[in-house]
Amino acid sequence: MLVVQKYGGTSVGSLGRIKNIAAKVRTDVMQGKQLIIILSAMSGVTNQLIENAHFFSKTPQPRALDMLLATGENASVSLLTIALEKLKIKTIGISAREAKIITDCHHGKAKIQSIDGQYILQKIEDGFVVIVSGFQGISTAGDITTLGRGGSDLSAVAIAGAVNAELCEIYSDVNGVLTADPRIVPNASQIERISYEEMLELSSLGAKVLQVRSVQLATKLNIRLVAKNTFNLDNAGTLITNEDEDMEKPDVRAIALDTSKARVTMRGIEDKPGVVAAIFDKLEQASVNIDMIIQNIGHDLKAN
Repeated sequence: MLVVQKYGGTSVGSLGRIKNIAAKVRTDVMQGKQLIIILSAMSGVTNQLIENAHFFSKTPQPRALDMLLATGENASVSLLTIALEKLKIKTIGISAREAKIITDCHHGKAKIQSIDGQYILQKIEDGFVVIVSGFQGISTAGDITTLGRGGSDLSAVAIAGAVNAELCEIYSDVNGVLTADPRIVPNASQIERISYEEMLELSSLGAKVLQVRSVQLATKLNIRLVAKNTFNLDNAGTLITNEDEDMEKPDVRAIALDTSKARVTMRGIEDKPGVVAAIFDKLEQASVNIDMIIQNIGHDLKAN
């Protein structure tokens, strides 16, 4: 069984936690699973790297910043590779360049254009556990790029599609998808199964279990996802797949809260064909995501 497993920043947040992941991977290998592991940077490392860059400049060169940020995931890959070798597990850590994760040239929030899974599949065929740096790719110009916050989720789903994996497991520090943020609603309950469409809606509205772009890609490629807890492996997690078969499922599955949204009001826009299209074209070029659009025509109000 070919499985892609992604471990987030809290999962690899310390050397002890990386050691625990190595032990889990060893158990999975002993059970006959073929594994591709996608890793994030250790918790807090990416923020520290950004802070280091801002020591010199508040607007660092995007290409240089991506080169810097990519070192966080590379360090995680190297550490887990060494830990697994200690356990006598045949392992190889590879970069985005070796995995041939090709992106566009937009630094900081690059979009994946293609992945050639043959190199990874050959290593799997040779008996290796393959560990890949998440969150990053190589642009068509040959530069290191990063995929934006939560980009390791996207890396995992894209690679799962490229190698036709049977399952993609996303490990974090929560049991799966809950009916609400447990930090705000302590008695929130776990959802055992949820459809792509419902998960996409929740992710776009602030649920942080899965990056929204990763859910979009999983929907497109029909990748079976399971959101699980690294620290509670006995919990089955939440399966994200095709439409839920429960005909009488509740109309409201969960509640999400997003405090990171910004509302922008544009005034004085000419009401003529092509103007709005030109605005959205510029936003697309800048990779600005827009969740909601409200368009109306304002009129000056004059007192009688």
